[in-house]
Amino acid sequence: MAQKYLALALLVPLVACGGSGDGSNPINCGTLGTDNCTDTDTTTDTGGTTEDGEPISGDRGLPPGTESPAADNSLFRYEPLGDGETAGSGYARAISYDAENDEFFVDNLGFDGDNVYTRDNLVGSLGPYAVYENSESFDDPVTGAPIAQFAHKALYGVSTNTDADGNPTTQFAIVRTGSYIEYGFGGYVYQRNGGVTLPDTGQAQYTGAYAALRDFNNLGGLEYATGDMTMAIDFEDFDAGDAVRGEVYNRRVFDDEGNDITIDVVTALEDKYGLDYTGLPVIRFVISPDALDTNGELTGSVRSFVQTNSGSAEVYEDGNYYAVLSGDNAEEVVGIIAVTAEDPRAEGVTVRETGGFILYRP
Repeated sequence: MAQKYLALALLVPLVACGGSGDGSNPINCGTLGTDNCTDTDTTTDTGGTTEDGEPISGDRGLPPGTESPAADNSLFRYEPLGDGETAGSGYARAISYDAENDEFFVDNLGFDGDNVYTRDNLVGSLGPYAVYENSESFDDPVTGAPIAQFAHKALYGVSTNTDADGNPTTQFAIVRTGSYIEYGFGGYVYQRNGGVTLPDTGQAQYTGAYAALRDFNNLGGLEYATGDMTMAIDFEDFDAGDAVRGEVYNRRVFDDEGNDITIDVVTALEDKYGLDYTGLPVIRFVISPDALDTNGELTGSVRSFVQTNSGSAEVYEDGNYYAVLSGDNAEEVVGIIAVTAEDPRAEGVTVRETGGFILYRP
């Protein structure tokens, strides 16, 4: 507990300083190579940029990233800098992966060792996605004294498809820590390597796996989540932006040692609402007419609901999804879902679930 209170003290003055980042370095910049490595400005679909790398507000609210997105080009997006309760968001930068040594590199996070993350020794993967952790200690280079580090986890997803140069067509990475009383420092990035050809007619169905890191506000600690996911796109309607729907179901929650604790969350929901539930609620996309743009980027709101003993449905989780289509036939999609909810297991605690997905047209 003392370590978490110390971490909280570190968070507060940094927020007051209003730190910023340059927004560069997509997931595979360097080791795997990408044409995106020189993109440093932020954008939304309005096409504007800023000088200091801060995101610009826009109607669709896309995260910052590639300066001039286009359907026939690679692009990446990363988590914007947060404020208030989410003040530590968006600090993870220069995220890269060394496939030869199976190592992850993350810059700009305090007390995460030497920025090298290795495969987690307790939870090495969540479905098809890999989990990495930083070292527990770092030696003072002058005295050799070991310095305890904060525990960070990195979740990495990579497409099963590759382009002509052997690069994966899509990727995502999420970094979170549970070593703060408030939400700690971290970030996410997702990207498409290559372009997309969007259909003008018809509909498409996508399926795949979802996995997430869960951190807390007013508690500390870190959990994992998994689920199955489907997404569908109507390329003919709505006329403005196409219609997109999606679901995350069969959800499970695990502690940081890999123990399945889904029943604990479900039982707490049952105690709160006075009903019996068969599992965690389904996360669903909120359908709107402006979800997909001509660059193949998607964004919108997500929610989950629980039935109450009064017979009504109440919002349990609320958040957003961000994604991008890839391929000559728009055959896959990569993205991020970020939702928050009041944790039914503890009074006054909010849980944030940041998940990634790569889905394919079967």
